[in-house]
Amino acid sequence: MEEYSLTVLGCSSATPNSVRFPSSQILHVLGKYFLLDCGEGTQMQLRRAKIPFENINVIFISHLHGDHYYGLFGLLASLNLTGRRTPLVIYGPKGLEEIVRFMFQNTEQTLTFPVFFKTLVKEPFTCIEEKKNYKIYSIYLSHRIDCWGFYFVENERERNIKKEAISKYNIGIEEIKCIKQGSNLTLENGMMIPNSELTIDPPRPFSYAYIADTLYKPELAEYVKGARLLYHEATFLDNHADLAPKTFHSTARQAAEFAKLAQAEKLIVGHYSARYKSLDGHLQEASEVFGNVELARDLYSYSPDRNPYCIWDKNFN
Repeated sequence: MEEYSLTVLGCSSATPNSVRFPSSQILHVLGKYFLLDCGEGTQMQLRRAKIPFENINVIFISHLHGDHYYGLFGLLASLNLTGRRTPLVIYGPKGLEEIVRFMFQNTEQTLTFPVFFKTLVKEPFTCIEEKKNYKIYSIYLSHRIDCWGFYFVENERERNIKKEAISKYNIGIEEIKCIKQGSNLTLENGMMIPNSELTIDPPRPFSYAYIADTLYKPELAEYVKGARLLYHEATFLDNHADLAPKTFHSTARQAAEFAKLAQAEKLIVGHYSARYKSLDGHLQEASEVFGNVELARDLYSYSPDRNPYCIWDKNFN
């Protein structure tokens, strides 16, 4: 699998239909698999995407509306049946742990693996996980109940040293370490070789923003400035724009306005109302505002550097 990829498992709002499951996504970053929301049917979609359940490292639940977490019970039960031993971390709203523990206790099931619940805080923008290679932030949104988005940011990589520079200047291991971190090279005769002649730029860091169910909140764009991939809910079109504030959702056009403010590289719109059979309107309205728009579709894979493609061979079970 690619170093960075987003797989949409479900892109429908409220209820599934014949081609769209409720909200769920897998983000693959630097060998880690993050599950974003877990609507009904998530484990079926994981099977179709050929992503082993055991690969999931962390789960993020944006809020406690059923279309975003009812699939969690089945997924945890399946992990139990397959004998998982690896600990699992679940970030979510207050109350999620109580709901999940209650369900398993009252069905007399004992999980074979430790589950650690981490409650999200009602702060506009908070770092919730920091590792050597990346950071993850929560973003407090505006929905009918407490709801969060998430922002994944890869740390800047070290510079890549040119092989010919190593041999030309007979650079030692300790010097290589310093040069990769940006230092210049001073030769024995006192001559200084600038870092720009010794190295090339590292790949641009990956970043992904997941803006779940929310009213249009343009002020939040500042937190995800320059996101390489940005997913923003787009439940409605302009012809139903009056429903957006009533239900605390956004339109496709508002999602595009948000992407423009955030100076995102690519926008993915999703969480479509079941009233829309065709998604052409979502693409058209968002594209009128923002130039690089993709439609979220079930079992499609996305990255900043290529076009999306379907990963499910319907003829192969």
